[in-house]
Amino acid sequence: MWALVIAVSNIYSELTTGNYLFNNPNVAIGDDLLLPWIKLKNYLEKRGILLCTPDTVKIDNIDKFIFLDMPHRHNPYLAYACDSKKPAYLIICESEIINSENQNYSLHQSFKKIFTYNDSLVDNKKYFKMNYCFDLPRQIDVVSSRKVRLCAMIAGNKIIDHPLELYSERIAAIRWFEKYHPGDFDLYGGGWDSEICLPRLPYKVKKLVGKLKFVNNLFRVKYPSYRGAVVRKHPILSEYKFSICYENARDVPGYITEKVFDCFFAACIPIYWGAGNVADHIPSDCFIDKRNFKNMESLYKYIKTMTVEEYGRYIDSIREFIGSQMSYPFSIDCFMNTIIEEIVEDSFC
Repeated sequence: MWALVIAVSNIYSELTTGNYLFNNPNVAIGDDLLLPWIKLKNYLEKRGILLCTPDTVKIDNIDKFIFLDMPHRHNPYLAYACDSKKPAYLIICESEIINSENQNYSLHQSFKKIFTYNDSLVDNKKYFKMNYCFDLPRQIDVVSSRKVRLCAMIAGNKIIDHPLELYSERIAAIRWFEKYHPGDFDLYGGGWDSEICLPRLPYKVKKLVGKLKFVNNLFRVKYPSYRGAVVRKHPILSEYKFSICYENARDVPGYITEKVFDCFFAACIPIYWGAGNVADHIPSDCFIDKRNFKNMESLYKYIKTMTVEEYGRYIDSIREFIGSQMSYPFSIDCFMNTIIEEIVEDSFC
């Protein structure tokens, strides 16, 4: 008999069934991204508290609900929580260009507390700060002999029509390197070898037509820098000095995802573009801010001519940041303490 049962629901179906969320630390977009949930579940179970996906228990036995990103308004678990007046909590993970409903404030009234990356919303009453969080290493090692390549990008091939999107900027960077310095850049990720150039067709139709082999061969968009998909990012990034890691959206305050930390852990200097206030959370000497360069040529010249000493200073700054109190908001400890204090120990009143 559990003292408390907390169900965690996700907008991605594979993560909201069969306790998958708590079984595998790795997902396609990042290494160890689910590790915080695994550690939290293990910690709570030792204290008689069950953390699970809602399909694994009788719904009447659930005491509290956590929703990862805004669910569909007809979500049965949210409807049950509202009808039964059981506490529901929302953790906003995706940016507004991926899940616009996260910013639908009229829907926020269904939740007792909301946890978000967005600094502009945080009031520590209804809205609480929560970052992407990581198992921060005690030290970051640089194997200089492995740093044989200049620059990489690991990203999925996506297109979204939104004024804040950075997907098009990723493609612009890829094409620039391919045109001017192809030997100094490699592209990794999913979808780059299956994009079909049939602009007059709707996206869904292009996707279906693209499955035809002869169409794929004739109209597939070619990315000469593409080196394939990756299982884990760390071994790849460890071979590169720099990595272009643009967020999917720019100028969203506090929206800092796994991309920059994947680079940190591999002793790879990130070329970052995303949260406008990133330096409020991560020291500016830990990354290269794309906004500081007027064009790709000036950025390329900067990284290409960087001295060993200057590169070492960046790595030293990364090490110092990871080992400092400033990195605590991005740690698993911070995530667990926040969930325990604001949800687990939160009264039902």
